[in-house]
Amino acid sequence: MLRFDTLIIGSGLAGLSLALKLADRQKIGIVTKKHLLDGASAWAQGGIAAVQSPEDSLDEHISDTQTAGAGLCDPVTTRFVVERGAAAVNWLIEQGVLFSKEENGANDYHLTREGGHSRRRIIHAADATGKAVQQTLSEKVLAHPNVTVLEHHIAVDLITAKKLGLSEQRCLGAYVLDSSSGNVLTIAANNTVLATGGAGKVYLYTTNPDTATGDGIAMGWRAGCRVSNMEFMQFHPTCLYHPHAKSFLISEAVRGEGGLLKLPDGTRFMPWHDERAELAPRDVVARAIDYEMKKRGLDCVYLDISHQSESFLREHFPTIYSRCLALGIDIAKQPIPVVPAMHFTCGGLMTDLSAHTDVQDLYAIGETASTGLHGANRLASNSLLECLVFADAAAQDILNKPAHEPQPLPVWDESRVTDADELVVISHNWDELRRFMWDYVGIVRTTKRLQRAQHRIRLLHEEINEYYRNFHVTADLLELRNLVQTADLIVQSALTRHESRGLHFSKDYPVMLDEAKPTILHPTS
Repeated sequence: MLRFDTLIIGSGLAGLSLALKLADRQKIGIVTKKHLLDGASAWAQGGIAAVQSPEDSLDEHISDTQTAGAGLCDPVTTRFVVERGAAAVNWLIEQGVLFSKEENGANDYHLTREGGHSRRRIIHAADATGKAVQQTLSEKVLAHPNVTVLEHHIAVDLITAKKLGLSEQRCLGAYVLDSSSGNVLTIAANNTVLATGGAGKVYLYTTNPDTATGDGIAMGWRAGCRVSNMEFMQFHPTCLYHPHAKSFLISEAVRGEGGLLKLPDGTRFMPWHDERAELAPRDVVARAIDYEMKKRGLDCVYLDISHQSESFLREHFPTIYSRCLALGIDIAKQPIPVVPAMHFTCGGLMTDLSAHTDVQDLYAIGETASTGLHGANRLASNSLLECLVFADAAAQDILNKPAHEPQPLPVWDESRVTDADELVVISHNWDELRRFMWDYVGIVRTTKRLQRAQHRIRLLHEEINEYYRNFHVTADLLELRNLVQTADLIVQSALTRHESRGLHFSKDYPVMLDEAKPTILHPTS
């Protein structure tokens, strides 16, 4: 059995930030499914939203967040996060992150603007902010003597006192599968932190990496945590449409720097849908693109930034420029074919301002958590900010708690299981789930579509749970089990909301109600 003061499941920005803030005083374990940099954080292009200019204000950032969130953002949480934005960015600068600077020679950082923001407030590292941040932090994590990184390990489930027959609701650690050997480790910890990211892979088309399978949300739910607002799945409006461009995102900042959305004949269409045009929040833009594609039978629409010079595009969007060019698209001369794709999980495990979940000694940070910041639709570039702020809040809470020795835990019991005879069942179920979630629980929903999805999810649930009980666990089985659980939570939440608000648009309930209420689901056991 391994023992840590704090076990962090996930290695995105939230997890790595927390590890560095704890490591000088604690023994830390980080569990990551693939390599340290394979999470969604490293894919983030745009940047980090924080008030850093005298022309900007905290109240404006708060207002923009609440407007994007369609009235559902928690006001206390929103102010808590926004007020800590500049400090979070400064901490990254102190760690050595090299953000882009202005060309004026004054050594000022370049701030860009994205959809839904009233000011330029997005600090960035060209168009690969997540990669720059994650590389800097991962180097520090790997060099720290108090941090143990378990790559190619995937959490099977949390170990709770309740599962061991005790009455208290406390997390004691986790069972973790070593994907290389097939062995399941028992890890005891005083504190366990779920930082596993979102659930983009529940949909057929997503900008998320393959690791985004809702693991933390599903494990937390099974452990007894409430979830909230799972119906609000954000579809990014502009994912590159190309057969060889898997999940490649075209940053919101392209529209922030003047990119225009057009039909194949070159006609702009966003002004028909919203007075903010291309700078409307993501839910508005994604629905507009979806509407135009379905109305006209289009495979994609086009994002045109060709009015900017090649030198400007190479400097501000080097990753996008080179990736598109490699696929035969010169964005300085021609528009970029784009489609919406699932991008961000706005709901998740309910947490407070210290990142506590409903289970004692269990925390959730980053996309796994539902803090109340994003409401019904996340404002662009607030996600990395949320990771940093709540990693710091969790670190302060953990360090202020009295230390105690992790207790002995039972080892993983696989005495009654065998090797699976037909692994093809997993791949077929995975494919079926992602396709019907895309068809029935996508950008535009109806009650009938949601009920169809719910029926199929229940059948998959039964089949996968039987598989889980009878056969040795594999990474693919664990991810599918978590995806099906997360899909069920999404559909349950969507069926509960009898209105259209933010990212949840229902043809059966097209009107937004006067009072904004979160959707909260309670575990039955």
